[in-house]
Amino acid sequence: MCGIVGYIGTKRAIPILLDGLKALEYRGYDSSGFAVLTKNGNIKSERAVGKIMNLEEKISGREDLFGTCGISHTRWATHGGVTEANAHPHADCRQEIWAVHNGIIENYKELRRDLEKLGHKFRSETDTETIVHLIEEFKNKNPELPLEEAVRLSLLTIRGTYGIAVIDAREPKKLVAARNFSPLLLGIGDGEYLVASDASAVLKYTKQVIYLDDGEIAVLSHDGHSVHDLKRKNHEKKLHEIEWSLEDAQKGGHPHFMRKEIFEQPEAIENSIRGRIVAKGGRAKLGGIAEITDRLKSVRRIHVAACGTAYLAGRVGEYMLEEYAGIPTEVDLASEFRYRKPVFCDGDLFIAVSQSGETADTLAALREAKEKSVLTLGIVNVVGSTIARETDVGVYQHIGPEIGVASTKAFTSQVAILALLTLLLGRQREMSGVMGERIAAELKKIPLHIRAILKNSGQIAALAQKYQKYENFLYLGRKYNLPAAHEGALKLKEISYVHAEGCGAGEMKHGPIAMIDENFPSVFIAPQDSVYDKMISNIEEVRARKGPIIAIATQGDEKIRELADDVIYIPKTLEMLTPILSVIPLQLFAYHFAVLRGCDVDKPRNLAKSVTVE
Repeated sequence: MCGIVGYIGTKRAIPILLDGLKALEYRGYDSSGFAVLTKNGNIKSERAVGKIMNLEEKISGREDLFGTCGISHTRWATHGGVTEANAHPHADCRQEIWAVHNGIIENYKELRRDLEKLGHKFRSETDTETIVHLIEEFKNKNPELPLEEAVRLSLLTIRGTYGIAVIDAREPKKLVAARNFSPLLLGIGDGEYLVASDASAVLKYTKQVIYLDDGEIAVLSHDGHSVHDLKRKNHEKKLHEIEWSLEDAQKGGHPHFMRKEIFEQPEAIENSIRGRIVAKGGRAKLGGIAEITDRLKSVRRIHVAACGTAYLAGRVGEYMLEEYAGIPTEVDLASEFRYRKPVFCDGDLFIAVSQSGETADTLAALREAKEKSVLTLGIVNVVGSTIARETDVGVYQHIGPEIGVASTKAFTSQVAILALLTLLLGRQREMSGVMGERIAAELKKIPLHIRAILKNSGQIAALAQKYQKYENFLYLGRKYNLPAAHEGALKLKEISYVHAEGCGAGEMKHGPIAMIDENFPSVFIAPQDSVYDKMISNIEEVRARKGPIIAIATQGDEKIRELADDVIYIPKTLEMLTPILSVIPLQLFAYHFAVLRGCDVDKPRNLAKSVTVE
C-alpha cells in the first residue's frame, strides 16, 4: 500500500514528513514526494522516483522549504507509470491546492474528460489528480467555499476508494483529510497534528491517535481538530493510545510480514474484484481488457505461462477455463515454455501471470508469444512493470505490495482474477446467466469466508506445534485442489526447509505411497466436491499404513473426523473457488510451523521476492 504522512503544527514540517515516509518504506513504493506551505504563503513541492534518499538529495541545502504545514506520500503505481510527473502530491491548475491519495478512483476517466472540457489542464496520468481539479472547480464556482466543504463536495462526486490529505495556499492554517476503504488516522500531539495511513508514521511524535472511519472528513488546524461525515454531521472521536513499538507497527501489529499478508487476504480479494463483477446477468467487467473484449469471443485456445506460486494459480485457472468457458487451456512453467518450441495457432491467447511483472522466465515466454503475433494478456500486481507494459492488455491485482518472499495474497488474488476471466469468457460462450450469477455471488462471498478461516489461526498453530518435529509431508488433492496441494507443499518447504511434496491423490499408488509410515504425515484437501468420494478412498489407504492424516474439509463434514487424525474446516463454496479457501489453512500451517522451528519466514534462505534473472 502507498503511504501518506501530513503535518500541521509549530515545528518544521519536512523532517517530520520524511521521518514518517521512512517509517512506511516497508510497505513498498516506487516514488515519493511532498508539498509544504512556506513562510511566504506559497506551496513548494518536490518529487523523486526511487528511494526516499533520492528525494532527500534533491532538497539538501534548500532554505526555501521552511514551513510548518505539509503533506507527503510514497507511491506504489496504480494509474500511470513510475515517473516524477505521476508521483504525489498533485496540484490544481494554479498550483494552490495539493493532495496525496491512496486508493482507486473508479470514475476518474469520465471526471477527467468533463474537467478538461471546463479548461482544466492535467499534468499526470494518475486518477489522483482528478481529485484536486474537482476541488478547484468547486472553489472556482464559489471562492468563499471552505476547503473542507470543497473536499466534501468532491468526494460526493467521485466513486472509489480513498485516503486523502489536502492543503490549500489560500487557507494556510488548515489540513483536510478523509477516508473511504483506505486506512487513515490522526496523530494528536502537543499543539501539533499528524495524518497518516499507518501508525508507524506517527509513533516517533505521539502515541495518541484517532482512527478515521469510512466517509469521515477531518479538519486539522493550529487551533485544534474536528471530524464530520459527508452529510456535515459532526462526530466525536475516541482517542486511542498505541501500545506497540515502531517496529511492530511497520508490520501492522503482526510479528511478520507473512502473517500480515495472510491476514490481508480478505481485503486483497475485495480490491481485486471490486468494480469487476456485474451481479445481474452474472458477468465480469475487466476494464484493462475492454479493448479486446470482442476479439476474445474468437479465442479457441489459451496458453498460460508463469513461475512458482503464480504457475499454480494458473493451474487452478486451467480447470476453470476448460470446465466453465469450454476453452482448451495449457499451463506451462515459463522456464520451460520457450524451450519446448510451443505451437501457436490462429485464435490463441497467451496469459502471463506474475506478481512482480518482472519475472525473467515469464517475460521471456511472453516475448516468445509476441514474436509469433499471439494476442497477449498479463495478470500482474505491479503497475508499470515490464510484463504490464509489453502485454497487449492486462488485469492488475490491486493488492498492494507483497513484502514476504513466500507469496500468499498474490496467489489467492490471481485465482480470483482467473475466476473473473472465466466468467467473462464463459458468458461470451455457453455459460448460462444462472450459472454466471451463481459464480459472481459466490466470488463476492469469498472475503467473508476467508475471515472465518482466519479466526481459526489458533487451532492451526496448535496443529503446527503437534507436527513440528516431522521432516517429511505429503500434500494430496484432486482436480481444483491439486494445485492447492502443490502450493501448500511449496509454502512449507520454502519457509521451513523441510521436505514437502505435492501430489495428485490419484497418483499416490503410482509411487508416493511407498514413503508412507507413522513418521510421514499426509495433508489431504478433501472438501465435499465432485471428487470427495475418491479422496476418502485415498485417506483410507494412508490410514491403513498408519500414516498421520491432516484433512482440510468442508464445514459440517463429520464423516471425515472418523478417518483423519486432525481436521481443519473451511466454509462451503463453489468447487471452482475452493482452492482460494483451502490454501488459507495451508499458509497458516506453514507459517506457524516455520516460526516454531526458528526460521525467518519473511526472508527464507536462498530466495528472492522477484526472480529477475533466468
